Amino acid sequence: MESSSSAAGGPSSSSSRPSRYESQKRRDWNTFLQYLRNHKPPLVLSQCSAAHLIEFLRHLDQYGKTKVHLPRCPFYGAVADPTLGIADPTSACGCPLRQAWGSLDALVGRLRAAYEESGSGTAETNPFAARAVRIYLRDVRDAQAKARGIPFHKKRRSKGPSTDPAAGGESVSSSNAISGESSGGSARG
Repeated sequence: MESSSSAAGGPSSSSSRPSRYESQKRRDWNTFLQYLRNHKPPLVLSQCSAAHLIEFLRHLDQYGKTKVHLPRCPFYGAVADPTLGIADPTSACGCPLRQAWGSLDALVGRLRAAYEESGSGTAETNPFAARAVRIYLRDVRDAQAKARGIPFHKKRRSKGPSTDPAAGGESVSSSNAISGESSGGSARG
């Protein structure tokens, strides 16, 4: 029964189409290899370092769609809020468009997997997993969050429901604790 394995989410045959993730990973890998071939001077994958990957990520910024305000911009750190009279900060300034941090992070993850699958090297020699790349991504994340006025806080796992003294000692779920909402449903005003 081949159809039952397909219905359960397993592959039905070797001629089935690759998943969206696999297709994107292949496109990203081919794009990166093309970048290396077009590099001046051209590079082969075995010569690729974390510095080359960071250069590639910076190159991709020219195709970005995320407005990242510069510190001198009046919208730097501002969040659009029509109720407070703050205009949409993406339309009125000449700040550059960049690749969003989340997109870069996902791209690096796909390239890291593609590198290992290609047999080009070991996990230890993978330039996509290098410390310099993680630092670069962290810096991009922090800069974009700061430019938007939204601090990035890593979500921490709680061992159980916590007690929020501001909510009268009521139990607060971890997702509500992050957003500042209590489970008591108190009115705000």
